[in-house]
Amino acid sequence: MSLNTIKNALLGVSDAVYHFSAPPNTPPPYIEWAEDGENVFMAGNRHAETAISGTIDLYTKDDSDPLRAAIPEALNNTECAWYKNSTQYEEDTGLIHDEWVFEVF
Repeated sequence: MSLNTIKNALLGVSDAVYHFSAPPNTPPPYIEWAEDGENVFMAGNRHAETAISGTIDLYTKDDSDPLRAAIPEALNNTECAWYKNSTQYEEDTGLIHDEWVFEVF
């Protein structure tokens, strides 16, 4: 499994998927995803296994946006570990921001 697993799962629910950051003035809804760390399993004083962790962010103006359910469903159809981290309302933009955390091997 690789980061392409996350990218492909997200592209299965939307064409508006961006790695790290959407271009300026991208209309919502859109999805951003990025890797931001790793968890390492050590064996014999070496990195035996490495899992890459990151976040998936959905920005929408619609609290009933179908992407809010489609993203978890798409992640369930992969072999990655994930959880929903937060839902926030961004007053300056009027956007609802959902965030999921993922981990892939």
